[in-house]
Amino acid sequence: MDLSPQQFRAIVERHQARVFSIAFRILGESGVAEEVAQDVFLELYRTLPRLESEDHVTAWLRRVACHRATDALRRRAARADTVAEEYQDGMGLRTAVRDFVPLMNRVEQLLLTLPPGQRAVMLLRYQEDLEPEDIAIEMGMPLATVRSHLQRAVQLLRTKAERTLKDYSRG
Repeated sequence: MDLSPQQFRAIVERHQARVFSIAFRILGESGVAEEVAQDVFLELYRTLPRLESEDHVTAWLRRVACHRATDALRRRAARADTVAEEYQDGMGLRTAVRDFVPLMNRVEQLLLTLPPGQRAVMLLRYQEDLEPEDIAIEMGMPLATVRSHLQRAVQLLRTKAERTLKDYSRG
């Protein structure tokens, strides 16, 4: 695809909410999600000549947004100076995310406690409405791994939700 600046702008405007949403739901922080989204679109600009269609662009954006957000999580976890910032409470929610609670519902909070791979697969399945086979292709994972991530994520969310309800009923 060879596009003019106006055509590229139209692509960004059409997909920016999706890319930001994926990054935000993986990272749980809007500032970092915005940076990831910018990086994804910069990479799209360089990659666009190799993409064949609008569907190819959409699939590429989903995949790269998931990967870049997961990479950002890993970089954050690797920095020693973020250990205090990411102190986890009993449910595994980072304090920064807990402080953001008024704008997020409880399911989104619990989703942020999943391991990055499971979180990305859950988002693609339930936010982007992709079938496991399509997720496997987009993420470059074996289908069995996608299914395993989905199953484990649902079990983990169920366990955490039950614990939350018990804690809530006691308090």
